[in-house]
Amino acid sequence: MIDTQSFQDKTAVYYTLGCKLNFAETSTIGQMLKEAGIRTARKGERADICVVNTCSVTEVADKKCRQAIHKLVKQHPGAFVVVTGCYAQLKPDTVAKIEGVDVVLGAEQKQDLMHYLGNLQKKDAGEAFTSPLKEIRSFVPSCSRGDRTRFFLKVQDGCDYYCSYCTIPFARGRSRNGSIRSLVEQARQAAVQGGKEIVLTGVNIGDFGKSTDETFFDLVKALDEVEGIERYRISSIEPNLLTDEIIDYVARSRRFMPHFHIPLQAGCDEVLQLMRRRYDTALFASKIEKIKAVMPDAFIGVDVIVGTRGETDDYFRRAYDFISGLDVTQLHVFSYSERPGTQALKIDHVVAPAEKHRRSQALLELSDRKTHAFYERHIGQTMPVLLERPKPGAPMHGFTPNYIRVEVPHDDALDNQVVSVRLGQFNADATALLGIIVNG
Repeated sequence: MIDTQSFQDKTAVYYTLGCKLNFAETSTIGQMLKEAGIRTARKGERADICVVNTCSVTEVADKKCRQAIHKLVKQHPGAFVVVTGCYAQLKPDTVAKIEGVDVVLGAEQKQDLMHYLGNLQKKDAGEAFTSPLKEIRSFVPSCSRGDRTRFFLKVQDGCDYYCSYCTIPFARGRSRNGSIRSLVEQARQAAVQGGKEIVLTGVNIGDFGKSTDETFFDLVKALDEVEGIERYRISSIEPNLLTDEIIDYVARSRRFMPHFHIPLQAGCDEVLQLMRRRYDTALFASKIEKIKAVMPDAFIGVDVIVGTRGETDDYFRRAYDFISGLDVTQLHVFSYSERPGTQALKIDHVVAPAEKHRRSQALLELSDRKTHAFYERHIGQTMPVLLERPKPGAPMHGFTPNYIRVEVPHDDALDNQVVSVRLGQFNADATALLGIIVNG
């Protein structure tokens, strides 16, 4: 039994890097500490505990993790520093040697973070606690509120795909998930807390059901019945796991939004094979066509990696042309980063950093044109927008069902409210459409 009395009046700060899943898990850790009497430190206040939830998807991510740890150690001298997340699981000894770090927790240990706090006494050297990959089996529930209005519901963890460039399976373990019954109950609790929108998160959510003998489609149908939740968004789903029945169901669902995020990673079949992806460009294109056939105004975001080993100039040109021809809304572009222990390191032909940058810029410019055109097509329409709490004095922002960002004048009474808005022209920095609230 943990003596929570010793934690009364202690304060903590949290720093999260990486994906939405990490943010959801950090929020759950924060709730755990809050229940033990540890409050979140106020701005400018020195904290007693620092928790860093790390990412390791790229070499740049690793560097950002180290920088974040150094910064927190400097800002909160004497604080007990806990580091968890993917970088902590993959490089526990490296992280433990960073000055100021006390405890490093792997994927299986972070759920028991309270047990590793001890009496918050600083140590001469950091200690690392991790489990071998085959022993990472726990599914830790998380349904947490973001900084604004959305809740993030963790439905799945881990990945069995082992793409040649990726370390996530080594950091997160095998695919596993919560039960539909438990996830529906978490969604109901979010509704009780005033939540109107839930984002479904995970590492490979389309693979849902391996540990409970259920399917992602079963989950979607069950969540759609939860009263009080007005919107669901599917954060990211592999194209080979996005079935036509899911697409058709979303098209007729009142609660699941016409918004998809689908990783492509490469628009060239030869590179997809080198990456060990489980689809080709023809399948990907057919999924986009299917979505647009039943939801013409759907927002479709696409992940793309440039400069991976083996991506020749010709392969990139073909990929660019393929992506250019897709009816998608936005590209999330990443430069390939070599990760230790991955099979991609065995592939010949290394792309120079300058060429990676050139390819990245070309796709980002293409993305801007596609997003601008998508927004422009909706100018003049009236659509429901879920508005979010803004910073003091700032305009309010929110999103339409198909994820168009809308800006309206500040009004605290509209926080977390769905209102009808007529979409006008672009705002000053072209990041949103200006909206006029339509009464009645």
